[in-house]
Formats: sequence, structure tokens, C-alpha cells
Amino acid sequence: MSLKVVIGSRARSRSEKAVKLLEEQGYELELNPFDRTFTEDELIERIRGADAMIAGSDKVTEKVIRAGSPTLKIIAKQGVGYNTIDIEAAKRFGIAVTITPGANSKSVADLTLGLMLCATRNISGMDRAIRHNNWDRYTGNELSEKTLGIIGMGHIGREVAKRAAAFDMKILAYDLYPNKEYARQLHVIYVPLQMIFQKSDFISLHAPALPSTINMINNDSLAAMKNTAILINAARGELIDEDALYLALKNKQIAFAALDVYKNEPLKDSRLTELENIIFTAHAGAYTREAIVNAGVMAAEEIIQVLSGNQPKFNVIK
Repeated sequence: MSLKVVIGSRARSRSEKAVKLLEEQGYELELNPFDRTFTEDELIERIRGADAMIAGSDKVTEKVIRAGSPTLKIIAKQGVGYNTIDIEAAKRFGIAVTITPGANSKSVADLTLGLMLCATRNISGMDRAIRHNNWDRYTGNELSEKTLGIIGMGHIGREVAKRAAAFDMKILAYDLYPNKEYARQLHVIYVPLQMIFQKSDFISLHAPALPSTINMINNDSLAAMKNTAILINAARGELIDEDALYLALKNKQIAFAALDVYKNEPLKDSRLTELENIIFTAHAGAYTREAIVNAGVMAAEEIIQVLSGNQPKFNVIK
């Protein structure tokens, strides 16, 4: 009897190269037929008897994990954020949970720079004006010589720094584990978190959602920022207190925000959409053809490792 792999990734975020790798192993694949994530009940139905799963944005709850036991051996997350997976439940049932570090770093970094440029030149605002027959010019600012504060200098933060250096930006960074060699290469200066808030013209978030980082952008941190500051979040929606951000933008406490991620997705009925000094994208940082292939292949390789009796490379469960 062949081993079964459930693939939660919907068609538009599914790597055909990854599918081919798994098929070549002789695995039986259960593909997501919907243009959305599986519901909990749909996952429970499909995970029974499965040996592995590739998870996209699916919420892999304790009920799902229990339904997959005792055959389920690995949940391979296509991406690096695993807050949608019940890690404690996976640990109790002896199931590996892996991620794909670096697979989408360039894609997210590209979008981050795109959001910075769109915000500082208000590209989307001028586009809207012209569509309504208004010839409104927005006086923006150059990136050159401006200070970018990067919170979180992992794979994505470093790629953002590399791109920002090409724009002659001054780069400050905050990370619990500073990479001094990389800092020397790109002239990045590590500083305390409060200094990021106080000194930066642009602040870009690239931290994971942890108890210590949830709502790190709040009334206090927003009050510490320049009133000309632009905030970018292409990391996790949980990092920002959205009510506090709404007030800061409405009262011109900071100048602009550009968001790709939100606490509740898809974003609906949010007061933020009433504001003109904010732009939105639909959690699209990793949505490039290259990133989808890279992440899918890495996830598939982790599954092959585990189902072949070997240890995975990027298991988040210690």
C-alpha cells in the first residue's frame, strides 16, 4: 500500500515540481481542489490514514492532528510562519513540523521595497486620482539617505537590507541574535528597539509572531516614531495593534503605513480601509512563481526525508 500525502496548498500556490517529486516516490497524493484553504472538517476527513501533509495557510488544529495519528509523521509547512499549526499537539503525537527557511526571502523582500516606494511616492493614490479624472501630484521623498529600521534580521530582513543598501539608505536593525559579519558587509548598525522607533524614516517588520512580539507596534511604539515615519509590515499581522495604528494614521501621528498581513485574513470591515494614508496588499509577499517552486520543493524534500526514515532538516519541534 502506497504512502499518502495530503497537500493543503491551493492550486495557485502549489508547486508542480514538488508534486512531481512526490509522485516519483510512488506516494498517493490528495490535492486541495478548492481555491481556498481546507476547513477543519475537510482536513480531518482527508488526514485520516495520511503519512504526511504539506500545509499552506491551513489551520492544523489538535483535532486534525489527532485524526492523523498514528500514521501521520510530518507536517511540512510551505513557508516559515507556523503559527497556524498546533505545535504542542504535534509534539505530543510525535509528528515533525518543518518549515522552508529562505525559500521566499527574495520575494518578500522585493514586495517590501515595492511597498516602501509606493508609500513614499503615493503611487497608488495618484493612480486612484487619475482613474477619477483628477490630475493630483503627490510630493514624495527619495529613499536615498533616509534611515530604514529593520526589526528582525533573518533571511528576509537581510534581503531587505541588501536592497535598501542599493538605494543608499542608512540601515538600522534590531534582532535578538545580531549577525555581525552581515552587518559589516552592508554597513548595518544594530541598535536597541526603541532607537529603531525613534530614528527611522521607514520601519520594516520581519519578526515572527511570538508572545514577546505580538502587538509590538502599539500606542507607545507609535508615539515614539517620527510624524513623517512610514511603517511596513510584510511579516505577521499579529505584530501590530491595528486599533492603535488606525488612530496613529488618522491623527497623522505617523505619515503612512503599507501592510501585506493582518490579524484576521482576509481583511474585512476594517476601519483602516477608511484612511487615505495606507496601502494594502493581500498577504502576497511569497506569491511569486520562484518562491512557490522553492517552498514547495523544500517541503516535498522534507517529506521524502522523513518517510524514508531520516531526520528532517528544518524541524521546529525540538
